[in-house]
Amino acid sequence: MKILVIDDEPIIRRALLRAFKVHDHDVQLAEDATVGERLWLELCPDVVMLDVLMPKITGPQLLAKMKPQLEKLKTKVILMSAYTGEFDTKLTVHKGAHMFLSKPFNDIFAVVKTVEGLIR
Repeated sequence: MKILVIDDEPIIRRALLRAFKVHDHDVQLAEDATVGERLWLELCPDVVMLDVLMPKITGPQLLAKMKPQLEKLKTKVILMSAYTGEFDTKLTVHKGAHMFLSKPFNDIFAVVKTVEGLIR
């Protein structure tokens, strides 16, 4: 499975990279939405794990920009945020995402299993 992690927090990117690599998934990392958008279009990943709150361009803003192409790219999108109170998780699907995950993760390998289940 090809996974793109777009998150401005290095510790989150590294943790997800290691956890998915242990399960033999191809993982690419982007530290902001600009790099993330370019990689998303180049790589056509199966899953994009997208942080909600990032500087300059937020996850939902990038998702809105990519939404017209989601069906063609066949990408599943998972929004992630530590600030669940500031982002109405009920709007996740309305915004075009398939799932919402709260950070920090209690069990990083449970996150991997959840993502794998989304693709099956």
